[in-house]
Amino acid sequence: MSVAGKPILAHTLSVFESCEAVEEIIIITGERDIEAAGELVGRFGFAKVRKIIAGGAQRQDSVRNGLMKANCEIIAIHDAARPMITHEIIERSIEKAEEMGACIAAVKVIDTIKSASDDEVTGTVDRANLYSVQTPQTFRADLIRRAYDRAYAEGYYATDDAALVERIGEKVAIVQGSYDNIKITTPSDLETAATKLSTSNASGGFLLRSAAFSIFRTGLGYDVHRLVENRKLFLGGVEIEHEKGLLGHSDADVALHAIADALLGAAALGDIGKHFPDTDPTYKGISSLKLLAHVGDLLIREGWQIVNIDATIICERPKIAPHVPEMARRIAECLGIKPGQVSIKGTTTEGLGFMGRGEGIACQAVASVGRV
Repeated sequence: MSVAGKPILAHTLSVFESCEAVEEIIIITGERDIEAAGELVGRFGFAKVRKIIAGGAQRQDSVRNGLMKANCEIIAIHDAARPMITHEIIERSIEKAEEMGACIAAVKVIDTIKSASDDEVTGTVDRANLYSVQTPQTFRADLIRRAYDRAYAEGYYATDDAALVERIGEKVAIVQGSYDNIKITTPSDLETAATKLSTSNASGGFLLRSAAFSIFRTGLGYDVHRLVENRKLFLGGVEIEHEKGLLGHSDADVALHAIADALLGAAALGDIGKHFPDTDPTYKGISSLKLLAHVGDLLIREGWQIVNIDATIICERPKIAPHVPEMARRIAECLGIKPGQVSIKGTTTEGLGFMGRGEGIACQAVASVGRV
């Protein structure tokens, strides 16, 4: 099927084709569709597609056919019906598979989940540790082949590849997916994809344009914490070597707190004091990345999309610039957005005030959000 001017498969292939981390693409499709897939590859000039092979009776059989033809150390298995995949998710998945052996892209479940029997609710499921699994699912080649060999030897079928790896006792890591990375299944999914893909850019990400939103808002955040001895220093989700750390109920990351407040303010959802009070022992010593992820979930639940974040960290020491790329990456990963949507800067007060004297660190942040 076509959406936003070209076939869904072409949209998906375009992202992998333009991703530098990908060396080779294998398409697995129904035998009767092999010729059509080949014509599509030629029409769009997908040079990385080296093989087009027939699938099997079930998804697991199709993947196995692909594994038999792949010749590489890391294999990413992706649903062709997920065209809104991004370079960032692909690259994160490959890096994590190189490190851990196996990983899946996933997002936290944000809806309330009920268990039921005979159309009656029997309970409410705790969603704190529940994830909605996406693709790519990425593995070291030797590990996924071993998992498949065991499954076929024992006649076992699973609904995804990671389950086969879990079954042989190996760990599977999670990397942050995206709520946009949907699998097109229903007519409403097609409508969503048409809107999203019409703003897709050539680098495999998505351009968010204010013209696409019926509501566009901006929020301001500010936070400050005292520097004390015997505390680790966290700024922008990164632990930084320093003789002092910030004092607070959580890890006291002023940058993430200011960003969280800016996002909450833009969506008129209160502030971090309301959502994470310092009187609640639940949040004592907690990583502010977890708090920011919760804020991101709140925005999604309310229908908001993050357009951009701009934060300025104010201190004499330590130097912020060397840590900016990692801060942007971690914040983006936490919120399911692109690093290019996050701007982090550092400045000093020229020795003036408590920040100039090295007594504390402050941060100002602005965030823009939109809603269709």
